[in-house]
Amino acid sequence: MPLKKIVVIGPESTGKSTLCEGLAAHFAAKGPTDWVPEYAREYLLKNGTDYTFENLLDIAKGQINLEEKEVAKLNDAQPSTINHQPSTLFIDTDMYVMKVWCEFVFEKCHHWILNRIVERKYDLYLLCNIDLPWVKDELREYPDLVNREKLYHHYKDIMANQNVPWIDISGNYEERFQKAVNAINKII
Repeated sequence: MPLKKIVVIGPESTGKSTLCEGLAAHFAAKGPTDWVPEYAREYLLKNGTDYTFENLLDIAKGQINLEEKEVAKLNDAQPSTINHQPSTLFIDTDMYVMKVWCEFVFEKCHHWILNRIVERKYDLYLLCNIDLPWVKDELREYPDLVNREKLYHHYKDIMANQNVPWIDISGNYEERFQKAVNAINKII
């Protein structure tokens, strides 16, 4: 069975990493499963938050490299013979996130990122809504509701204009998790 790749996207502080980690733990009982963390966090913690347009290309490439390592690992794993569940990879951030970040901050996007959007294939997008309370950390930039709404609507427009199935993930953490599980069960 082919690997199922599910991407979790949305503005910062919308529970993407928490959702990815929880979904990977939940679905691990059903077959080979893992999740890809957001490479930008690692990069910015190491290199500082004063980033440039060129740094975003480095971050995008790092994100793809992390994803490819996990894809290779899961492709080498044996699928469950008991329930025939496919391997599942949960991805915290993809090139759509990099596109939004580039355009929101620098009003342009690297062609490399745009080309990866066209080339890469996924099975489902989970778009995290901004209805969770903002949680401050040293890497987050947009705590104000106006910018959070702008970013969310930018993601929603992207989702509406691409061909991969997607679902809006809203509510408290438990409601988000259950909506995501229900959507994923429909594709696996």
